[in-house]
Amino acid sequence: MMKRLLIIFLSVVLISSCRSESGRVFLFLDGFTQGTSYFIAYNSPDSIDYHDEIKELFRQIDNSMSIYNESSVISAINRNDPFAEPDDYFMTVFKRAMEISEKTGGAFDITVGPLVNAWGFGFTERENITPGLIDSLMDFTGWQKVRYEEGEIVKDDERIIIDMNAIAKGFSVDVVAGFFDDMGIADYMIEVGGEIRVKGTNRNDQLWRIGIDKPVEDPAAISRELQEVLHLTDASLATSGNYRRFYIQDGQRFAHTIDPFTGYPVRHNLLSATVITSTCMDADAFATAFMVMGLEKSMELAAAHPDIEAYFIYDLNGVSAVAHTDGVAEMIRR
Repeated sequence: MMKRLLIIFLSVVLISSCRSESGRVFLFLDGFTQGTSYFIAYNSPDSIDYHDEIKELFRQIDNSMSIYNESSVISAINRNDPFAEPDDYFMTVFKRAMEISEKTGGAFDITVGPLVNAWGFGFTERENITPGLIDSLMDFTGWQKVRYEEGEIVKDDERIIIDMNAIAKGFSVDVVAGFFDDMGIADYMIEVGGEIRVKGTNRNDQLWRIGIDKPVEDPAAISRELQEVLHLTDASLATSGNYRRFYIQDGQRFAHTIDPFTGYPVRHNLLSATVITSTCMDADAFATAFMVMGLEKSMELAAAHPDIEAYFIYDLNGVSAVAHTDGVAEMIRR
């Protein structure tokens, strides 16, 4: 997924802490985790620095669900290690992933990793794509081919690979938010790889302002322009899009979102999907699913779930157009 689609509007200089005119003390933390960056801002009247605790939470999540960490729980499960035991983090995300797969009719699928790799959007070199190769990979792709039974993850085919990247970053945001809630932090913004959760207000005692990028085809993300600014509180937001991660071969454009039903990159007019809901884990997963489903089906699903708001940018005869659920209008007007 393309994650760096969001610009956070915080009129601050990134220093360790900053006192606003109202006397509110905000601390700012940044760093790297799960192969991406994070930025956190929170109101701490006592100027307590929780960076070490947060880095430990990120380390624990990495040890659970990082496919790049050979000693992680998910790596052991993917190796079919008979002694692999899913931990609480893994099970929380796995169960929710299965639920969202069912809600989206399989558009969200944590087993598509081999297909993503084959098309050159994963962590291996792009392969020579043939119908035969895709068919062979589809043999062990499908969310219904993996499940939890009697304390272990059971696969219909031992070649199945589980990849939580399309939901784990959002979950990481939720974990930090839960930590802040336990610590009594009332105002915060947590961003990991573009997935965001906000609570309360910013240092100016205003709603958090989150920008959505215009769909400019710029793989290096050098040229960035805002499509819209949303005013949020007590909400999570994630965006997925196809206009930066793609390549052109033999005159054809191949986007990084892989359709789990066909094994091929999606081909529709939806350029980006932004989802606003209560948990960042859900926002992350539904944004990915919507990029598979396309505009019409995504709008239908969002309309059927009052807890989901969505903002879509799509191509209309070569021009960018916008569609969104009713609740987004209030987020824009604030």
